[in-house]
Amino acid sequence: MGIFGRKNTESATTTATLPVDPALAALTGDYTIDAAHSSIGFTVRHAMVTNVRGSFGEHEGTLKLNGSDPSASSAAIDVRIASIDTGIGDRDNHLRGGDFFDAEQFPLMTFRSTEAAQLGGDKYRITGDLTIKDVTKPLSIDLEFNGTATDPYGNERVGFEGSAEILRSEWGLTWNAALETGGVMVSDKVKLNFDISAIKNAA
Repeated sequence: MGIFGRKNTESATTTATLPVDPALAALTGDYTIDAAHSSIGFTVRHAMVTNVRGSFGEHEGTLKLNGSDPSASSAAIDVRIASIDTGIGDRDNHLRGGDFFDAEQFPLMTFRSTEAAQLGGDKYRITGDLTIKDVTKPLSIDLEFNGTATDPYGNERVGFEGSAEILRSEWGLTWNAALETGGVMVSDKVKLNFDISAIKNAA
């Protein structure tokens, strides 16, 4: 079942006409991300030998799904930087400070989609603008559509999980420290992880 736009593999100049899946069309509508059942996190290499994992506890967002015209679907997410949590208070405070995110001056990290494409089956790639510290650059997120469900409270839900890799230096996150044995304390490459549950808004 497809949610986002399907790439046409026949020809760059040919427009494919695809039948509308009734089950897909039924998903059309506006959705609100359920922050209590979603997570936005990251993994980064520390001291060249291990990974540190963290997450952002406060975030909100919306999805606009169009089952009859999946390419018209979109997503918007706002993440509150001060909610960063790696399990170590001193480290979290360092990340919130001027060496890294400077959460007081730049309180939000945002993503606004600009396009999406089906890669095959339930796998997709959504592309948009990621803004950190007032620096905006394109980001592509590989996603898997986990399906739909009606929860015990009657909410219609959709689920997605996905990931992307960025170089933090491209968004002005350049702090580091050299190791005596060579290399640096924090890798430039960061993996972003998304596990999203969204509830369909009442008509």
